[in-house]
Amino acid sequence: MTTESMITARNIGTALKLLKKWSSSHDLPNVSQFAQAHPSPYKVLISTILSLRTKDAVTAEASARLFAAAETPEQMILLNKSRIAKLIYPAGFYKTKSETILRISRELIERYDGIVPDDIDRLLEFKGVGRKTANLVLILGFRKPAMCVDTHVHRVSNRWGFVTSRFPDESEMILREKLPVRYWLDYNDLLVTFGQHVCKPVSPLCSACPVSGLCPKNGVTRSR
Repeated sequence: MTTESMITARNIGTALKLLKKWSSSHDLPNVSQFAQAHPSPYKVLISTILSLRTKDAVTAEASARLFAAAETPEQMILLNKSRIAKLIYPAGFYKTKSETILRISRELIERYDGIVPDDIDRLLEFKGVGRKTANLVLILGFRKPAMCVDTHVHRVSNRWGFVTSRFPDESEMILREKLPVRYWLDYNDLLVTFGQHVCKPVSPLCSACPVSGLCPKNGVTRSR
């Protein structure tokens, strides 16, 4: 492996610039598209919860049905759990998510006058909101620099050799230290899109990779 085939703090900007150019011809993740069309921190929060372990197309349809019935915490708590579950079906764990959506909506009204807080520690106090969801709300709902790391971001960052970690939460902490803040807002969108289309978990499409000249392909045993 040569220094030319490594993505480091010195050339990460080049890699992301290449990804940004490549991504212009690909759709953003569903939640990001939704946030652009509906710039509401509450809707971003709820649609992100819906997206967990759910395909993008299902998330999009479930979000549209739910927000057609209730767009704010105050409207949401007027719906019962069964109604919400029916609206978001077949999202993964739709019954549990219906309970989570109601509980969070009530807590937002009781604690924050129905306004989603723009602070990660406060967001994490809500049961059902993990680090991935909280960070994505900050990025998409408030356009605040945050480091959202899902399986795609974790995998690609490790495959590049930019981080070395076993779990997404570990990758987040390393990226917070290593990645310049100016790249934080775009990092999740770029790597998720890239991970979905090219840098796949098994047999990635290295022949179509815009950063193949920089990537050491860590952990890749078979590619196309």
